[in-house]
Amino acid sequence: MGKRKSRAKPPPKKRMDKLDTVFSCPFCNHGTSVECRIDMKNLIGEASCRICQENFSTTVTALTEPIDIYSEWIDECERVNTVDDDGVPVEDDDVDYRPR
Repeated sequence: MGKRKSRAKPPPKKRMDKLDTVFSCPFCNHGTSVECRIDMKNLIGEASCRICQENFSTTVTALTEPIDIYSEWIDECERVNTVDDDGVPVEDDDVDYRPR
């Protein structure tokens, strides 16, 4: 009689690397000075700089990560700083979207 074949062990699961919670400030450009905090009780996410005291807050969901809050802050800064040729800030409604 033959020996029973043993099952091969499944490969170990790869661990996901943790995402950053500390970033560089878009105003003072100081590295690792912006810290993002998420308050799930009140559904508020806040990013604040320890150096220049600038801060940004937004609403969060259960899937929101600190990088999402920081990215929204950067997007909002770019939106505010975008100006038209006339010197008037560009609004989202004024942008012409043309299908390709």
